[in-house]
Amino acid sequence: MALIDLQNISKQYDTKVILKDANFSLNTGQRVAVIGQNGQGKSTLMKIIMNSVEIDAGIKSIDKAIKIEMLDQQPKFADNITVKVAIEEQLTELKVAKTEYDEITIQVMDDYENESLLSRQAQLATFLDFHNAWDLDNMVQRVLKEFHLKEYENKPVALLSGGEQRRVSLAGLLLKKPDVLLLDEPTNHLDVYMVEFLEQLLLKENFTLLFISHDRYFIDNIATSVIEIDGGNLRKFHGGYSDYLTQKEELLSNMQKDHDNLLRLVKREAHWMQRGVTARRKRNQRRKSEYFDLKKQAQSNPAQINKMKVELQREQKSFNKTDGAIINKKKMLFELEEVEKSLGDKLLIKNFTSRIIQKDTIAIVGPNGSGKSTLLKIFMEKLSVDKGVFKRGEFKIGYFDQQREMLDDSQSIMHTFCPNGGDRVELNDGTNMHVYGYLKNFLFPREYLDKKVGILSGGEKNRVALALLFTKKMDCLILDEPTNDLDIPTINILEEYLENFQGAVIIVSHDRYFVDKIAKKLYVFKGDGTIMESHQPYSEYLEIEKEINDISSFEKELKTQAQDNVQANTPKKKVQTKLGFNEKREYDLLPELIENFEQQIEDLNNCLMDPKCYEIKGIVAVSQELELVEKEYEEKVERFLELEELVESFNS
Repeated sequence: MALIDLQNISKQYDTKVILKDANFSLNTGQRVAVIGQNGQGKSTLMKIIMNSVEIDAGIKSIDKAIKIEMLDQQPKFADNITVKVAIEEQLTELKVAKTEYDEITIQVMDDYENESLLSRQAQLATFLDFHNAWDLDNMVQRVLKEFHLKEYENKPVALLSGGEQRRVSLAGLLLKKPDVLLLDEPTNHLDVYMVEFLEQLLLKENFTLLFISHDRYFIDNIATSVIEIDGGNLRKFHGGYSDYLTQKEELLSNMQKDHDNLLRLVKREAHWMQRGVTARRKRNQRRKSEYFDLKKQAQSNPAQINKMKVELQREQKSFNKTDGAIINKKKMLFELEEVEKSLGDKLLIKNFTSRIIQKDTIAIVGPNGSGKSTLLKIFMEKLSVDKGVFKRGEFKIGYFDQQREMLDDSQSIMHTFCPNGGDRVELNDGTNMHVYGYLKNFLFPREYLDKKVGILSGGEKNRVALALLFTKKMDCLILDEPTNDLDIPTINILEEYLENFQGAVIIVSHDRYFVDKIAKKLYVFKGDGTIMESHQPYSEYLEIEKEINDISSFEKELKTQAQDNVQANTPKKKVQTKLGFNEKREYDLLPELIENFEQQIEDLNNCLMDPKCYEIKGIVAVSQELELVEKEYEEKVERFLELEELVESFNS
């Protein structure tokens, strides 16, 4: 039996149909991703399940024995509560169960034939097993660390940013592990390492999950199925996001075949209709009505098919376009040489050298708080460097950030795009379009033109800001987390505009799929001030980084085991804490000795290139002498490195 079962559900706001005869079910262990354009009903579906929105029609069946929890976009916490306490307060039921289990276990030792005690003990053990609640303190510490909340654990939640508060709420929900977890954009405000931890936890603990997300790799890694909401209808696809694309393409192909068959049928019926009088007889009125229905259906199909085709083409475009222009002919935008930048006591950028030229597409990636936004502010000349050289050429920058500073909430969308009157906008590529025709590309219906910006949702404001950005004549676009609050169809549109943009693009993003698709170069912040340049796809870089970390951990583990084995099998002796007299003397003399050998090697090599020199000693003799000197040189260098390693180990 399904935990949640919705049959023929309908929901309408005023004249807008959100859900129409929709069916949905969720079984234990399923992880269902909900996708679709903003405003199509994704959040409404979750609110119906949470009983915060009533349905207009249909049957809703939810198992009364299960607990359903939802991650709020704006979580609320008690006043003055600290981060750690906020997480622990969500675990009260689990702690009570663990305490009761421990008490019953003690009682069972004295009364081991008490069936009611044994039954309750087994019941509690199953409950604790399901929630992995045997060591809650350790789990709390782990989520604090992985979600970068450890440094805030004793700080009031109210003082944290909105994104940090969502991480606190998410941490508590994950530890609480309800029977069904509803997540609305869970990867917003998480860096890729936090997202990886979230993915591992959801899979390992086998959560039953319904989630909304624009993170296509997250959907691919987590979802067992995908639900698409479009025009009030729910369409189900099996598997993750890549499976969804494949099945959507098959659906499009089948729709095209059905439409072609329909056209043939309409043509045949049209021929019948043209017979005239026969078609008007009463017994043929039904066939006549069916003909007009077929014709109407045939007229509507191309729009649906074309819509799906455009979406798929946007999604499946090759994102490895080559640019044949010669680099040195391109315009230099930014140049950085040995740049350093600290904020407070934290070194964010260390000895960074790079240059950015026209048509570069660069993604700045790395953990939260590592300095990515600081680098953007340096590019924007809102911050100056502490050391090194930063140069910026003469060009125009278009900037997009989460505060949407370019928008005025008091103005209508129409005025935002046509502040001087009229109804046309000129795009950065020189194209002149009607404002509605342009905004339709960003999924805005005509009736939105007169709406005030201030009443729009966060996602709608982001769409307006991005659409406005592409009307400006810019040489460089700098985008800070542009995909936050956007649905997948809008992200596809953004990707299409960025791929066609003729200037440079610099983005900060944790969206791995988006970065893979757009960026040709990465600036990877390592967290210690180091920035590494890479030309790999971001997902490939992360996989290699993970493999390196796994190998390092494995090597460390092997080294520890080897040391433990040596200590276990070696008689205890006095630990050496410094070099002996002879070793110290050898260590001091070796550098000069090595330099002498280097000089001898250089002299002998020069002799071998000079006939006057090697004819005196003989070329064979010089070659043999060089071989002996190089061998002794290698031995001395190796010995010096051994002693140096000992000195470093004593000092550490």
